[in-house]
Amino acid sequence: MPTLRIALAQVNSTVGDIAGNAAAVRRWSREAADAGAQLVAFPEMMLTGYPIEDLVFRDSFVAASQAALLNLAADLAADGLGDLAVVVGYVDADGSAATSAEHAHGRGRRDASALLFGGRVAARYFKHHLPNYGVFDEDRYFEPGHELTVVRVGGVDVALTVCEDIWQAGGPFTAARRAGAGLVLNINASPYELNKDDVRLPLVMRRAAEAGAAVAYVNAVGAQDELVFDGDSMIVTAHGELLTRAGQFTEELLIHDLSLPAADASPNKAEKTDAAPLPIVEQWIADDMEIARIVLDAEPHPSRRDKRDGGVAARIVDEEEVWSALVLGLRDYVNKNGFRSVILGLSGGIDSAVVAAIAVDALGPERVFGVSMPSGYSSGHSRDDAAEFAERTGIDYRTEAIQPMVDGFLANMALSGLAVENLQARVRGVILMALSNQEGHLVLTTGNKSELAVGYSTLYGDSVGGFNPLKDVPKTMVWQLARWRNTQPGTPIPENSITKAPSAELRPDQKDSDSLPDYAVLDPIIKGYVDDDLGRDALIEAGNDPELVDRVLRLVDLAEYKRRQSAPGPKISGKAFGRDRRLPITNRFREGL
Repeated sequence: MPTLRIALAQVNSTVGDIAGNAAAVRRWSREAADAGAQLVAFPEMMLTGYPIEDLVFRDSFVAASQAALLNLAADLAADGLGDLAVVVGYVDADGSAATSAEHAHGRGRRDASALLFGGRVAARYFKHHLPNYGVFDEDRYFEPGHELTVVRVGGVDVALTVCEDIWQAGGPFTAARRAGAGLVLNINASPYELNKDDVRLPLVMRRAAEAGAAVAYVNAVGAQDELVFDGDSMIVTAHGELLTRAGQFTEELLIHDLSLPAADASPNKAEKTDAAPLPIVEQWIADDMEIARIVLDAEPHPSRRDKRDGGVAARIVDEEEVWSALVLGLRDYVNKNGFRSVILGLSGGIDSAVVAAIAVDALGPERVFGVSMPSGYSSGHSRDDAAEFAERTGIDYRTEAIQPMVDGFLANMALSGLAVENLQARVRGVILMALSNQEGHLVLTTGNKSELAVGYSTLYGDSVGGFNPLKDVPKTMVWQLARWRNTQPGTPIPENSITKAPSAELRPDQKDSDSLPDYAVLDPIIKGYVDDDLGRDALIEAGNDPELVDRVLRLVDLAEYKRRQSAPGPKISGKAFGRDRRLPITNRFREGL
């Protein structure tokens, strides 16, 4: 059996930085070649970054992607890497954008994969299955491909596929079985959500069985606005054995020697395959794809005599998964958008402490600025907890008392009750934005998913900011993360911030429990209604108090206008506010009425 040394480049790209992404392909390809790899694969849309959203409608952007692909092929050969097969994702087009009057069905923009070899584009493949659920809108942007590309590399038939192709039965993987492919290569930009790694491995195993071939799955790592990509690349045999698996949230080159069946001397006849028959339960799986076969002009450089085993990286616990996603999401948002530092209100409470700790881990303490903004209702222990956090972590820390500013407003306006509470929050927002303008920081807001769900925030007050690391993190998970982080080196979060009752401290002796149910009761209702789309009856059947369900659902529905104005933040759940969940603000439908 031939042996291919395969490198899966689990790397980070930036949307729109086509030149920088191409340079990264060259850099990682050199490292792969130096390790003796014969084939290296990069993630979905590596050249353009992912997702490109409405950039796909710009002819200039698509043309830049197409030109960069040709230039990259030539540059790799000039780098002495012409005998390395390089698979890279990019955006292609064989017709006008869907928004154009000239658009013709079956032609348009393509989510594409290309195999570069010998200084040219040796093969192309267009993604077949286009997801249009959750955070994905690919039916809006792309036309599906209906031809499976199979390239003979080092005596092995390698089928090219892209991301969603592996998430659905039928189509490319069934076609790969019919084509007699020995390896199916699947390049991905698969966004993170908690425990998604537990789903991927069984999925890859199912598709390997469907194809009757080994599957090499490479995923992006990094973040783009709300989406985080966690890597978790792997290779699985046709029999479902996991051979090698990369780490989570790490840029790395996973290199493994893979023994594969030799390609047939002649292609299989229609409806024939050398692979074992599918189990009876899967006999219904079919495909309607043409097979395009390509043989490279020359062979990749010979494999080395030494043995490379990529190993299997250990999985990490849930809290570390989420923490890593939040750190990566913040780091990439700050760095890719050119911010030099971040600033946040450091109240001494659990939310601001966790956000500040995430920022320290993401950027280093020298790039994190905390501001204590006490009012007449701020407790002494809250001020002490904020100062203790700053001392533990070494961040820049200052105090800006808000009471004189609040008193100035109240001397000129007759306000009382909730208006005075919100005024305090808005004065704090003004201070943070003023410091942002003066010193160039990105303001981080600190509201969690539970608060955003029920509208427990002040517009243009504590909601002010350019990015929110906790946007998709329920309050109960905030406590879990704090406790987990304090088991790791550094122990940044004061114990009192974790154990004391949460409070906005906008009136005497105020506690969150004055306005909201206990978070341990509230969060499951929010998850059921927001994440799982359960209605009132289903939530009550799950054991929740009917009166409480009615109250929470009303709060969630009424707060839609606030969420529409909230800062972006990393997605870590099955359904995040923003791209995942899109509801009308003006909406009179109410559950149970």
